[in-house]
Amino acid sequence: MPYASSNGVNLYYEEAGIGIPIVFVHEFAGDYRSWEPQLRYFSRRYRCITFNARGYPPSDVPPDQDLYSQYIAADDIAAVMDACEVDTAHVVGISMGGFAALHFGLRHPNRALSLTVAACGYGAAYEDRDQYAADSETLAQEYEKIGSVKMAEMYADGAFRQQFKAKDMRGWEEFRTQLGEHSAEGAALTMRGVQKIRPSLYDLEEDLKGMKTPTLIVSGDEDDWCLEPSLYLKRVIPASGLYVVPKTGHTINLEEPGLFNQAVASFFDSVEAGFWTEKTEYAEASALLSGLQNS
Repeated sequence: MPYASSNGVNLYYEEAGIGIPIVFVHEFAGDYRSWEPQLRYFSRRYRCITFNARGYPPSDVPPDQDLYSQYIAADDIAAVMDACEVDTAHVVGISMGGFAALHFGLRHPNRALSLTVAACGYGAAYEDRDQYAADSETLAQEYEKIGSVKMAEMYADGAFRQQFKAKDMRGWEEFRTQLGEHSAEGAALTMRGVQKIRPSLYDLEEDLKGMKTPTLIVSGDEDDWCLEPSLYLKRVIPASGLYVVPKTGHTINLEEPGLFNQAVASFFDSVEAGFWTEKTEYAEASALLSGLQNS
């Protein structure tokens, strides 16, 4: 089994295909298997790499809480790339993985050909921070109390997974089963170290404004807690575009794999052709009169 070492922590990874590399980064409720619809599609012309975050067997589950953080999660992406002898790659992340991809772009800007940041933003709003931290702690405690199988039955049935469940019961049941196979200890450590105390997106504004990496932001239009942060990311990241998937919740890549794959493939094509550019700056003025003022 292939492993990458990140400061002594072993991270399990798999790869398929040849070509320009893509690294896929999973969400809290997912793992490397969550990207299967993307690997089957993109491995036809890309080298696809997917891995399990620390805390997710067969990756190591280090028991030290200090070995889990948002910044470590971003650096783990770089460690996987190093193990695969990849200098630069498209980095695609969803939810927790979307946060990691975004921080990777900030911490390792020269190694990201592009960033796809999907379903990112839960808990970012300042008015929600205290409640988000409290909910994260409750979730960690529940994992320790009842274990992953029972937690999966409830967590997979959350408000913004209902769209997935209604469209694709078979896919949703597979998602729930895989969630129940996770390490309860690893989930609790991840929730406390990565999720609970990660910085708000709004605290990163100046850094995001200076990030030149081509970025595709993806959100389901019924993923309420991520929709507004996605609009914010579009406004502040210079070379960004926003794709909103209609009638879709949080688990976008599994819920609507065809639409997700098509949008990301088109984004890659634009980036590789040099057509994905920064937004044109314009003065704060009347939208109706801006053409006259610029003439």
